[in-house]
Amino acid sequence: MAQVSPVQLQKFLGGIDYPARKDDLVRVARSKGADDDVLETLRELPIEQFNGPSDVNEALGRMS
Repeated sequence: MAQVSPVQLQKFLGGIDYPARKDDLVRVARSKGADDDVLETLRELPIEQFNGPSDVNEALGRMS
């Protein structure tokens, strides 16, 4: 899996309504043109429910 930064992820998640589930993140990112690396990273996040962007970044950090 390619290394995706928090900035790259958040670029495709702007405007999403939290709380959001992992599948919501994937759907929104796909609709904003996210590439396969970003979509795969979102699918691999180790938690299912996110209360805000900081939760997404924290989950991404757990994957490193």
